[in-house]
This record gives sequence, structure tokens and C-alpha cells, in this order.
Amino acid sequence: MYAMKAVKKEHINHDQIQKEKHILEQAFNCPFLVGLHACLQTESRLFLVVDYVNGGDLLFHVQQQRWLLEEHVTFYSAEISLAVNYLHQQGILYRILKLENVLGHIKLIDFCLCKEGLQPGYMTRIFCGTPNFMAPELIRREDYSFSVDWWNLGVVIYIMMIRESPFNLDESSDNPYENTIKHVLQVILERDIVIPCFLSVQAPSVLEGFLNKDSKERLGCHPHRGFGVIQEHPFFQNVDWDMMEQKQVVPPFKPNISEPFTLDNFDFKFTNEPVQLTSNDNDIMRELDGYEFAGFGYINHLMMYEEEGV
Repeated sequence: MYAMKAVKKEHINHDQIQKEKHILEQAFNCPFLVGLHACLQTESRLFLVVDYVNGGDLLFHVQQQRWLLEEHVTFYSAEISLAVNYLHQQGILYRILKLENVLGHIKLIDFCLCKEGLQPGYMTRIFCGTPNFMAPELIRREDYSFSVDWWNLGVVIYIMMIRESPFNLDESSDNPYENTIKHVLQVILERDIVIPCFLSVQAPSVLEGFLNKDSKERLGCHPHRGFGVIQEHPFFQNVDWDMMEQKQVVPPFKPNISEPFTLDNFDFKFTNEPVQLTSNDNDIMRELDGYEFAGFGYINHLMMYEEEGV
């Protein structure tokens, strides 16, 4: 069983989908990224066939539990950091790390906002991302680099520990402005994070490290020892990084999986929706160059051999 991403040619940028395909092809070398099995196309659509992860996404599990035990948070954040570090080593800035994009034990998905070819010391300034997760330097429209991914990880860890965003808004407010994206971004720039007193001694330090508004001082952003500083942080003191990188550490939590192809660990709000293809805009379809997506087709033969036991 596989998962499949379908996109309409009339809505997709050619370079963007080719970039996502290229990153997914590289993901085969990393156990913490969803693997690409094949790429297909019809006259109107492109399809990316990827791993199906029946354990569900991290957001669903956080919502199902009152809170995650800190050892669970340490495990998930260590695996996520390994995934992010792998992308950075390949010169890839992720920019869309959030709980919905973390599946199972663990695999990152959705590489549509990634930036390729970003080497140490190089910067970019494209304004994109999920508002609640945007780093201050991105909001200020400054040049930025891999630092924004470590900020994202800080937000993810905070939500796993406390079950709300560090920049949570007052949803009961009658002021329309306070429910706007502009206000969310202002809060990220101006509000200090609140650390509850029930956390362990090490937890506040790792949260303050990743959520440091100064990107140069942020955990993971040392110019020469970035990821090494994360690995040495007391919050991760019990992590065997070599075993973790090989996916040899037993997960502290295993979701209930009644059968291999179950959908039980995904929000029923989505899985109960009917599967249907939207209609095409024929005027736009006529304008598409038939050769624009030439060469998009792809089959990962290495994965096929593994599945067949060859």
C-alpha cells in the first residue's frame, strides 16, 4: 500500500514539482524521510507515489493524548533533528517543519517549500512557511538560512510538551485584528515564550535554545558545530545518537495498528472525505505545453527490489 500526492498541472509550477521530486529521490538514503516509489502523469495531473506510514501524524497523536511524556518528546525531537540535519547536509532548507508533516517513527513529508543548493554561509530571503511556525528573521524579511528549521523544531517541541503553540492567541477575543496572520507574526516577534514550571530542568533550556529570537545564538546555529551542540545538549543526554541514526532505538510509544493498511491513526475528518478529482479548467489545459513535464515519469527500482526481497 502506498500514499499518493496528486497535483493538477494547471496549478503547479514546473520548477517547484521537479524540485520536490528531486528531493524525494534523495530521501531514499535517509530513513527519516518519506521514500519515493514512482512518479506518474496523465494529461491533466502529476502523481507522486510515496511510502504509506500507517502510524499517523504527530499532530493527531498529540491531540489524542493529554500530554506526551518528556521521554517521548526527546525521542521524537531527536529523530526529527536527524532528519533536518540530513537535509541541511544535502544543502536543503526544509522551511515547513510542523507536526502535520511528521509521520510515524519518524518520516518527514512535503518538500514543496524546500530550498535546494544552500551551502553553509549562503542565505536566502523568500518569504514562505506556516505563519505560527515562522522564525523572527523570516518575518522581518531578513536574509536567513538553516536557522529557521531549528526555530521550527523549537515550536514543535513546545507543542509536544505543552499542547499549545508558544505564541497561542486568545481565540475568545472580539478584536478581529487579533485573529489575523499579521497579528500572529507580530506576536512571534514581540512575545517572550512562557515556560511552565512542571517541565524538567533540561526542558526550558532546550526550548529557550531553539526559540532564541537571535538566529546567531539559536541552538543548532553555531557556524562550525551546529548539530554537535544539539547532540550534546543535556535534554538529549540519554540519546544514543548512533543507534538513533540507524533507527535501532525502540520507540517509547507505539500507536494502535489493527491491520497493516489501517487509517485509524489519521484524523477521521480527512479520511472520511470522499476521494474525487476536481474538474479541469479546459482553457488553461489548452495553454499547457505538452512537453513541459516531459521526463517526469520515474520508478525507484531499488525500492522495488527491496519490497520483492531481492
